[in-house]
Amino acid sequence: MDAAIEIRPFNDDDAAPVRDLFVRVNRLLAPPPMKQAFEDYIAASLKAEIDRIGGYYGERQGGFWVAVDDGKIVGMFGLEPSSTAAMELRRMYVDPDARRRGIARKMLRFAEDECRRRNRPRMDLSTSELQADALSLYRNSGYQLVREEIAVAASNKTLGGGIKRFHFTKPL
Repeated sequence: MDAAIEIRPFNDDDAAPVRDLFVRVNRLLAPPPMKQAFEDYIAASLKAEIDRIGGYYGERQGGFWVAVDDGKIVGMFGLEPSSTAAMELRRMYVDPDARRRGIARKMLRFAEDECRRRNRPRMDLSTSELQADALSLYRNSGYQLVREEIAVAASNKTLGGGIKRFHFTKPL
């Protein structure tokens, strides 16, 4: 685990690097036949959420954080309520150049602790079949699969396009 990594709340100065990280990671995830679907998803997500993080998460009584290493944003994630007893982990990404340093695990633990601080004794999350490392992290961190679905319709939470999504939960 990289002790130099600081996790702190998002601020307006983080908007451009967070936007860049979101776009870069999603373009890397895009299988060649789905490049246009990913570009459409990126554009919709930027408009609905990423380009207005403060407003989006504020309206939902959630929060958004960044992982910083020597002044550079190397990770990000958000939380928003999914029920009166749970928060949903959103937008957890690690810079591809900073992976394999325990950053995702550190952000996940921080998010779990934040749920506890907010008196939400459960965390929900979902990821797609395209994110094998995320699937492994969640399974190895005690998350239980509650359902799988084929996402057909696109939204700011899913690409759609027939991608398999896995929904997990964990009591905290």
